[in-house]
Amino acid sequence: MAMGSYFLYGQAVEWRSLAFGFTSGVFGGTFYLLTGFHGLHVFTGILLQTIMLIRSFLPNNYEGGQFGVEATSLFWHFVDVIWIILFILIYVWQ
Repeated sequence: MAMGSYFLYGQAVEWRSLAFGFTSGVFGGTFYLLTGFHGLHVFTGILLQTIMLIRSFLPNNYEGGQFGVEATSLFWHFVDVIWIILFILIYVWQ
């Protein structure tokens, strides 16, 4: 949760310091759309982890299985893989 929050903070700092905006052509619009949508997924992952943390304090909450934990883990792996692809497309291969 801390790393996801730090990522969102870094993304906000980056957005404030960029020389282009959302309406600055195709690259600007695409950049903000892709990184913003990824940021939304990171925020969703933080919420899912918060729910898992709260559930872990309730007695016998995971007795019936751990699908929520597994689903949250798979979601974070999906978000990580997408970020690797976005990083290469946006920052490395401009």
